[in-house]
Amino acid sequence: MRRYLEHWQAALAGTDWVPWAIMGLAVFLRFLLLGMKPPHFDAAKKYPVLVYVYGEPAGQTVLDAWETGHIYFARAAAAAGYVVVSFDNRGTPAPKGRAWRKAIYGSIHPVVVKEQSAALRNFLASHSFADPARVAVWGWSGGGSSTLNLMFRSPDLYKVGMSVAPVPDLRLYDTIYQERYMGLPLENVEGYRNSSAVNFAEGLRGHLLLVHGSGDDNVHSAGSELLLNRLIELDKPVDFMEYPGRTHSISQGQGTLLHLYSLLLRYLEQNSPVTAP
Repeated sequence: MRRYLEHWQAALAGTDWVPWAIMGLAVFLRFLLLGMKPPHFDAAKKYPVLVYVYGEPAGQTVLDAWETGHIYFARAAAAAGYVVVSFDNRGTPAPKGRAWRKAIYGSIHPVVVKEQSAALRNFLASHSFADPARVAVWGWSGGGSSTLNLMFRSPDLYKVGMSVAPVPDLRLYDTIYQERYMGLPLENVEGYRNSSAVNFAEGLRGHLLLVHGSGDDNVHSAGSELLLNRLIELDKPVDFMEYPGRTHSISQGQGTLLHLYSLLLRYLEQNSPVTAP
């Protein structure tokens, strides 16, 4: 972790990145937005967009702070020429009341897909510098699950996806988390089906990178293997990176985090280039 942080701190020292303040979107007031602009930003130009997503009820991305680890990747992407944004949909633990929190109960990812997609459409329509032809999305854990659902169910919007340690089938995750927000699997069969990305894999049209640690004892890699087999069955192209023996944090071993975030940035640059074709 230290090597990763020191690498990005050195690489980004003195870069002219511009953070946006937290703001509500004009039309969809229930959504929250946090963003970061590239250095030497010119509103007359078109920029590719990178969406960082979580969307599930265990975490919030739109805060008056950036996560310690992901801030350096966000800054690296912004420094490379990407507009980095993140939205909080209903159901995330924002201090917006009971109705906001409970809106996601029993149907996590249909809410995530509908509201994240609506927020992104609003953002693209109201910010002319954001190029709708170059939109990428990435997330980790629950955010990896959201990334898969967005790629499969809103392929017209999201052209590139990078999913790290996702739960492609909610029935494979632990009960203390999943049943708290989804209810019992046998009592909410349709809800589990509609919230599991593996059931919508046929919708994939863009570039997808799937990353998992084979030693993940939180989100077992068997879920990603299930998804890979489904994509193979559908003859859908997918890129896959397995980190041998790594847990859910994919941080064990010298150079691992640096390798992972370098992989993500390289995949982003190859498939959603800063220079428009």
